[in-house]
Amino acid sequence: MSETTIDDVGCPEPPLAAGEAATLAGFLDFQRATLKWKTRDLGADGLRVSLPGHPSGMTLGGLLKHLAWVEDHWFTQVVSRQAMPAPWAEVDWSADHDWEWSSAAGDDPASLRDLWARSVERSRAALHQALAADVADPLGATHPAWGGQDEVSLRWVLTHMVEEYARHNGHADVLRELVDGQTGE
Repeated sequence: MSETTIDDVGCPEPPLAAGEAATLAGFLDFQRATLKWKTRDLGADGLRVSLPGHPSGMTLGGLLKHLAWVEDHWFTQVVSRQAMPAPWAEVDWSADHDWEWSSAAGDDPASLRDLWARSVERSRAALHQALAADVADPLGATHPAWGGQDEVSLRWVLTHMVEEYARHNGHADVLRELVDGQTGE
């Protein structure tokens, strides 16, 4: 097994020749590191910049908070079948369906980064536990989703998370360039 290669901005390159689980986890970690890079070294003002004229109000801080929620939703709630941790469990989602996006503007940068990092660590622990399960195909094992209306495999969750991060990292590219001109990847 080869060592992980870290690129010039601190992102771990996914393995070139590994099993399916390691490859999917490698691509997810690369995408996570890309978001970390795109939000690195920004203060509150930089994390609050949104695209002029766009009603969504998407910001880099909102991306951090949204992806923290997404991590906990899919890995804590769905894969691990545990209750959502704070702050998600205390939110009145019926009052604000986009709370993670809208509330991020009032959060300090360290809190946003810490929330996201803790969610990622819970996700990594949930993935490790799911892959260690005594089943023939841990990636094929299914988990109840959408309030029990359907089930998704761990393979689906990993693939979805890569897609979710990749899509939002495209947004992060544009927002970061708007903040300070930084481009790349």
